[in-house]
Amino acid sequence: MAGRHRDGFVTQLLDEFVSPTFFLVFGVLLIQLAFVYSYVGAFHHPEPHRVPIVVAAPAQVSARAVQTLNSIPGSPVKATPVATPAAALRDVRQGSTDGALSVDSSSATDTLYVAGGGGAAVVEALEEVIGHAETAQRRQVRFVDAVPAQPGDARGLSGFYLVIGWLIGGYLVAALISIARGASPAGIRGAMIRLTAFALYAIVSGLGGALIIGPWLGALTGHLLAIWGIGTLLVFAAATVTMAFQTVAGVLGIGLTLVLFVIIGNPSAGGAYPAPLLPGLWRTVSSYIPNGAGVQAVRKVVYFGGHGITDNLIVIAIYVAAGLIVTLAVTARKGRAAPRSPRMMMTSNL
Repeated sequence: MAGRHRDGFVTQLLDEFVSPTFFLVFGVLLIQLAFVYSYVGAFHHPEPHRVPIVVAAPAQVSARAVQTLNSIPGSPVKATPVATPAAALRDVRQGSTDGALSVDSSSATDTLYVAGGGGAAVVEALEEVIGHAETAQRRQVRFVDAVPAQPGDARGLSGFYLVIGWLIGGYLVAALISIARGASPAGIRGAMIRLTAFALYAIVSGLGGALIIGPWLGALTGHLLAIWGIGTLLVFAAATVTMAFQTVAGVLGIGLTLVLFVIIGNPSAGGAYPAPLLPGLWRTVSSYIPNGAGVQAVRKVVYFGGHGITDNLIVIAIYVAAGLIVTLAVTARKGRAAPRSPRMMMTSNL
């Protein structure tokens, strides 16, 4: 009897290895390992790479100062000259550069302007690199935070966690609806109904996040309407992209969503370590995924007067448009390939 039970157990176990369930479990394993690789790969050895800074120096020393900084081994900074210290400070306050070095030829002390609101890790990296460079030139440097982080925004991370929360809500609501109602909507009408529901959810979710991070917690104060708008766009982007993946690939679409937004998007978003401190892959894709584009957009609104935010909003809007186009195109094609019976047309449009 015991032998038959063992044989039955072994048979069932072997059956699992050739069942669809096994391939789903194997896919989960791959996603898990990719998660570990991406996060550890991005964060295990952060170092500055061509962090943009500007240099304001007298004409007779400007070229040499820029060349000295750009010739530091490993290229931790990318220095460009500007005409005046006022122009350098303006660039920092508008977020178009991460630091500004003002060289004072009348003394042995220069000034480095930084923007703490853009991320503490970049500030610390710049202070270390520039500090060593100045010491090598037998000069001193004083550090001035021209755009300090708000009191409730420790290390400039509040915007990052806000964006991640929005994106989680966006792809979870799309995934749950697909589980409850089917991965593919029932025709174009069903797709439009589902997309409308996502839009309404995005509006409420965006407002909720803006209220929590602003009036409720005081982490990022002011700019409520602008932050609400960014949140609405991000949530809708995550939901539409998730819906597109599921319309194309069914349940595997959830895995594709996790790869894009969680495995690649989160570590490259510029949270604990902004893009200039990340390795090549994560640094390259940072601005081209809604995670990174969203974090940059929130920081630009809160700390830099919205300067340069257009590119970030365009990136997020492209994901929305791509999700809509793919979903509607694939839904229409499936509808033409398999016309429904009158009885089927009476079922839920979702």
